[in-house]
Amino acid sequence: MTIPNRAAIAAIAALTMAASLAAQAPQTPAPDVQLSPLAPANLAKPRPKPPFDLTGTWFIDLGSPNSWRFGPPPPANKLTPAAQVHFDAMKKAQAEGKVYRDDIGQCWPAGLPLIMTRVWPVGMIQMPTAIYMISHFMNSLRVIYLDGRPHSDPDVVVRTFNGESIGKWEGDTLVVDTTHFVNDHHWIDTGVIATDALHIVERIRLLKGGGVLEIEYTLTDPKSWEGEMKWTKRWNRVDDQEITEVECLPDLNSHIPSTQSKENVR
Repeated sequence: MTIPNRAAIAAIAALTMAASLAAQAPQTPAPDVQLSPLAPANLAKPRPKPPFDLTGTWFIDLGSPNSWRFGPPPPANKLTPAAQVHFDAMKKAQAEGKVYRDDIGQCWPAGLPLIMTRVWPVGMIQMPTAIYMISHFMNSLRVIYLDGRPHSDPDVVVRTFNGESIGKWEGDTLVVDTTHFVNDHHWIDTGVIATDALHIVERIRLLKGGGVLEIEYTLTDPKSWEGEMKWTKRWNRVDDQEITEVECLPDLNSHIPSTQSKENVR
């Protein structure tokens, strides 16, 4: 073997070893990379102490007026022509003893805001960087980011049924701004369609010594209705409720009349 060949082999070996060591070394994100809410470096950042902690299990207060619904639309919120078609079809179906587009019964996600008011408990875990919410209904996951990030670029974001929620503290209130929703199979209430233009602002407070959760909702969707819809909902803390694994399978819902094709108007 010649001297030059030995030198080349040594150089290749050195490069291989360097690449191996680099692969094993901890990767430090670039300064402009958004850290995960669970990244130790993000959790360790200094932040003011929050006014309250939502960690616990909550159940919608069924004793309050219109407790779980976000409809029908108030008179001031005139539906757009496209949305009115759905609403009129829903009323016709109800008059015939049927339901209109029961997507939830077909295992489509309920989506925000309805996922918050299903008659199932919602578990919440609050961390300095985010609040994780898991509904017992379909195990739907919602994340409210508290780490100061902006909303994602609408041109590249992956739209979801629960949208992208960004929270910030204003005194004793958590204000949550949610956008980037899907554009199909998403409903605000029976016959009231939501679109990708839906924008929800929530003002969250704890009342009665932390035993009651109150959320004031402001909903806008210029593709579906005019102006702002406003609703206020309350939940009670329930320390004897568990969030367990739940699947929604169409065959399991087959005994429910509204999920049958002859009853479910599409």
